Amino acid sequence: MPEVRLVGEDGKQIGVVKTPEALAYAQERDLDLVEVAPDARPPVCRVLDYSKYKYEQAQKQKAARKHQQQINVREIKFRPKIAEHDYATKKGHVERFLRHKDKVKVTIMFRGREVTHPERGVMILDRLADDLGELAVVEQRPIQDGRNMTMMLGPSKAVLAGTLDEDEAAQSTDGEAPANGAPAAEAPAAEAPAAAAAEPEAPKADDAA
Repeated sequence: MPEVRLVGEDGKQIGVVKTPEALAYAQERDLDLVEVAPDARPPVCRVLDYSKYKYEQAQKQKAARKHQQQINVREIKFRPKIAEHDYATKKGHVERFLRHKDKVKVTIMFRGREVTHPERGVMILDRLADDLGELAVVEQRPIQDGRNMTMMLGPSKAVLAGTLDEDEAAQSTDGEAPANGAPAAEAPAAEAPAAAAAEPEAPKADDAA
Protein backbone atom coordinates (compact mmCIF):
# COMPACT_ATOMS: atom_id res chain seq x y z
CA MET A 1 0.00 0.00 0.00
CA PRO A 2 1.57 3.29 -1.03
CA GLU A 3 -0.06 5.38 1.68
CA VAL A 4 -2.20 5.04 4.81
CA ARG A 5 -4.40 7.13 7.02
CA LEU A 6 -2.36 7.40 10.20
CA VAL A 7 -3.74 7.58 13.74
CA GLY A 8 -1.31 8.51 16.49
CA GLU A 9 -0.72 6.75 19.80
CA ASP A 10 -3.06 9.24 21.50
CA GLY A 11 -5.94 8.35 19.10
CA LYS A 12 -5.74 11.60 17.15
CA GLN A 13 -5.81 11.68 13.36
CA ILE A 14 -2.46 12.56 11.80
CA GLY A 15 -3.65 12.32 8.22
CA VAL A 16 -2.81 10.49 5.02
CA VAL A 17 0.92 9.82 4.79
CA LYS A 18 3.24 7.62 2.79
CA THR A 19 3.62 4.14 4.25
CA PRO A 20 7.40 4.49 4.88
CA GLU A 21 6.73 7.74 6.74
CA ALA A 22 4.11 6.01 8.90
CA LEU A 23 6.60 3.22 9.73
CA ALA A 24 9.27 5.73 10.62
CA TYR A 25 6.80 7.64 12.82
CA ALA A 26 6.05 4.45 14.79
CA GLN A 27 9.72 3.40 15.06
CA GLU A 28 10.72 6.79 16.45
CA ARG A 29 8.34 6.19 19.35
CA ASP A 30 9.37 2.55 19.81
CA LEU A 31 5.85 1.45 18.92
CA ASP A 32 4.18 -0.65 16.22
CA LEU A 33 2.25 0.36 13.13
CA VAL A 34 -0.97 -1.70 13.13
CA GLU A 35 -3.53 -1.82 10.34
CA VAL A 36 -6.95 -1.45 12.03
CA ALA A 37 -9.22 -0.81 9.02
CA PRO A 38 -7.86 -2.65 5.96
CA ASP A 39 -11.02 -2.13 3.87
CA ALA A 40 -10.86 1.66 4.13
CA ARG A 41 -9.43 3.69 1.26
CA PRO A 42 -6.68 4.36 2.11
CA PRO A 43 -6.30 1.77 4.89
CA VAL A 44 -6.24 3.06 8.43
CA CYS A 45 -3.14 2.33 10.53
CA ARG A 46 -2.61 3.15 14.16
CA VAL A 47 0.55 3.61 16.17
CA LEU A 48 0.43 1.55 19.36
CA ASP A 49 2.01 -1.14 21.50
CA TYR A 50 0.88 -4.24 19.62
CA SER A 51 1.36 -6.73 22.49
CA LYS A 52 -0.68 -4.50 24.81
CA TYR A 53 -3.30 -4.05 22.09
CA LYS A 54 -3.66 -7.83 21.60
CA TYR A 55 -3.97 -8.35 25.35
CA GLU A 56 -6.72 -5.72 25.64
CA GLN A 57 -8.60 -7.20 22.70
CA ALA A 58 -8.44 -10.68 24.24
CA GLN A 59 -9.76 -9.33 27.54
CA LYS A 60 -12.66 -7.60 25.79
CA GLN A 61 -13.59 -10.77 23.94
CA LYS A 62 -13.42 -12.78 27.15
CA ALA A 63 -15.70 -10.31 28.94
CA ALA A 64 -18.14 -10.34 26.02
CA ARG A 65 -18.36 -14.13 26.08
CA LYS A 66 -18.85 -14.09 29.83
CA HIS A 67 -21.82 -11.73 29.62
CA GLN A 68 -23.30 -13.28 26.51
CA GLN A 69 -26.44 -15.26 27.28
CA GLN A 70 -27.23 -18.18 25.04
CA ILE A 71 -30.97 -18.44 24.57
CA ASN A 72 -32.37 -21.76 23.41
CA VAL A 73 -35.89 -22.20 22.02
CA ARG A 74 -37.85 -25.11 23.44
CA GLU A 75 -41.26 -26.34 22.27
CA ILE A 76 -44.16 -27.73 24.29
CA LYS A 77 -47.29 -29.07 22.59
CA PHE A 78 -50.81 -28.94 24.03
CA ARG A 79 -54.12 -30.33 22.85
CA PRO A 80 -57.24 -28.14 22.96
CA LYS A 81 -59.00 -30.74 25.15
CA ILE A 82 -56.08 -31.30 27.50
CA ALA A 83 -56.86 -32.79 30.91
CA GLU A 84 -56.11 -30.78 34.02
CA HIS A 85 -53.37 -33.14 35.17
CA ASP A 86 -51.63 -33.01 31.78
CA TYR A 87 -51.92 -29.23 31.74
CA ALA A 88 -50.21 -29.00 35.13
CA THR A 89 -47.43 -31.34 33.98
CA LYS A 90 -46.74 -29.43 30.78
CA LYS A 91 -46.92 -26.11 32.61
CA GLY A 92 -44.20 -27.44 34.91
CA HIS A 93 -42.01 -28.19 31.88
CA VAL A 94 -42.53 -24.66 30.55
CA GLU A 95 -41.67 -23.22 33.97
CA ARG A 96 -38.46 -25.25 34.12
CA PHE A 97 -37.38 -24.07 30.66
CA LEU A 98 -38.06 -20.44 31.57
CA ARG A 99 -36.08 -20.71 34.81
CA HIS A 100 -33.17 -21.98 32.69
CA LYS A 101 -33.55 -18.75 30.67
CA ASP A 102 -34.80 -20.52 27.55
CA LYS A 103 -37.55 -19.30 25.27
CA VAL A 104 -40.57 -21.57 24.89
CA LYS A 105 -42.69 -22.05 21.80
CA VAL A 106 -46.09 -23.27 22.97
CA THR A 107 -48.08 -25.08 20.27
CA ILE A 108 -51.75 -26.07 20.32
CA MET A 109 -52.38 -28.97 17.93
CA PHE A 110 -55.89 -29.22 16.47
CA ARG A 111 -57.25 -32.41 14.97
CA GLY A 112 -60.31 -32.93 12.81
CA ARG A 113 -63.17 -30.59 13.64
CA GLU A 114 -61.24 -29.10 16.58
CA VAL A 115 -59.77 -26.58 14.17
CA THR A 116 -63.20 -24.91 13.93
CA HIS A 117 -62.90 -23.86 17.59
CA PRO A 118 -59.69 -21.81 17.77
CA GLU A 119 -61.01 -20.01 20.85
CA ARG A 120 -60.22 -23.12 22.90
CA GLY A 121 -56.57 -22.85 21.94
CA VAL A 122 -56.49 -19.14 22.74
CA MET A 123 -58.06 -19.86 26.13
CA ILE A 124 -55.33 -22.38 27.02
CA LEU A 125 -52.50 -20.12 25.85
CA ASP A 126 -53.89 -17.10 27.69
CA ARG A 127 -54.29 -19.18 30.84
CA LEU A 128 -50.70 -20.42 30.58
CA ALA A 129 -49.34 -16.89 30.10
CA ASP A 130 -51.34 -15.73 33.12
CA ASP A 131 -50.22 -18.65 35.30
CA LEU A 132 -46.56 -17.95 34.46
CA GLY A 133 -46.82 -14.18 34.64
CA GLU A 134 -43.83 -13.76 36.98
CA LEU A 135 -41.59 -16.01 34.91
CA ALA A 136 -42.54 -15.19 31.34
CA VAL A 137 -43.19 -12.39 28.91
CA VAL A 138 -45.30 -13.00 25.82
CA GLU A 139 -43.03 -12.27 22.87
CA GLN A 140 -45.56 -13.44 20.29
CA ARG A 141 -49.30 -13.51 20.85
CA PRO A 142 -51.23 -16.64 19.78
CA ILE A 143 -51.35 -16.98 16.00
CA GLN A 144 -52.89 -19.80 14.01
CA ASP A 145 -51.10 -21.48 11.13
CA GLY A 146 -53.19 -24.25 9.60
CA ARG A 147 -53.95 -26.83 12.30
CA ASN A 148 -51.46 -25.37 14.77
CA MET A 149 -51.66 -22.33 17.01
CA THR A 150 -48.43 -21.01 18.53
CA MET A 151 -47.35 -18.53 21.16
CA MET A 152 -43.78 -17.58 22.06
CA LEU A 153 -42.80 -17.04 25.70
CA GLY A 154 -39.51 -15.59 26.84
CA PRO A 155 -37.96 -15.41 30.33
CA SER A 156 -38.97 -12.32 32.29
CA LYS A 157 -36.50 -9.62 33.34
CA ALA A 158 -36.57 -11.00 36.88
CA VAL A 159 -35.52 -14.44 35.61
CA LEU A 160 -32.75 -13.03 33.41
CA ALA A 161 -31.47 -10.87 36.26
CA GLY A 162 -31.60 -13.77 38.70
CA THR A 163 -33.72 -11.83 41.21
CA LEU A 164 -36.85 -13.97 41.09
CA ASP A 165 -35.49 -16.71 43.39
CA GLU A 166 -34.30 -14.07 45.86
CA ASP A 167 -37.75 -12.48 45.96
CA GLU A 168 -39.41 -15.86 46.50
CA ALA A 169 -36.97 -16.69 49.31
CA ALA A 170 -37.70 -13.37 51.00
CA GLN A 171 -41.44 -13.99 50.78
CA SER A 172 -41.09 -17.49 52.23
CA THR A 173 -39.32 -16.15 55.32
CA ASP A 174 -42.10 -13.70 56.14
CA GLY A 175 -44.27 -16.40 57.75
CA GLU A 176 -41.57 -18.49 59.42
CA ALA A 177 -41.84 -19.63 63.04
CA PRO A 178 -39.49 -18.10 65.66
CA ALA A 179 -35.87 -19.05 65.19
CA ASN A 180 -35.65 -21.15 68.32
CA GLY A 181 -38.60 -23.21 67.18
CA ALA A 182 -40.42 -22.74 70.46
CA PRO A 183 -44.18 -22.78 70.13
CA ALA A 184 -46.06 -19.63 70.95
CA ALA A 185 -46.99 -19.36 74.61
CA GLU A 186 -50.54 -20.30 75.29
CA ALA A 187 -52.87 -18.01 77.12
CA PRO A 188 -53.07 -18.85 80.81
CA ALA A 189 -55.99 -21.07 81.65
CA ALA A 190 -58.80 -19.42 83.52
CA GLU A 191 -58.57 -20.10 87.20
CA ALA A 192 -61.12 -22.48 88.63
CA PRO A 193 -63.79 -20.69 90.66
CA ALA A 194 -63.20 -20.67 94.38
CA ALA A 195 -64.80 -23.54 96.20
CA ALA A 196 -68.16 -22.64 97.55
CA ALA A 197 -68.15 -21.86 101.23
CA ALA A 198 -69.16 -24.83 103.30
CA GLU A 199 -72.67 -24.56 104.54
CA PRO A 200 -72.99 -24.41 108.33
CA GLU A 201 -73.82 -27.72 109.92
CA ALA A 202 -77.36 -28.17 111.09
CA PRO A 203 -77.65 -27.98 114.88
CA LYS A 204 -77.66 -31.39 116.54
CA ALA A 205 -80.76 -32.47 118.38
CA ASP A 206 -80.49 -32.42 122.19
CA ASP A 207 -79.85 -35.76 123.69
CA ALA A 208 -82.81 -37.32 125.40
CA ALA A 209 -82.83 -36.73 129.12
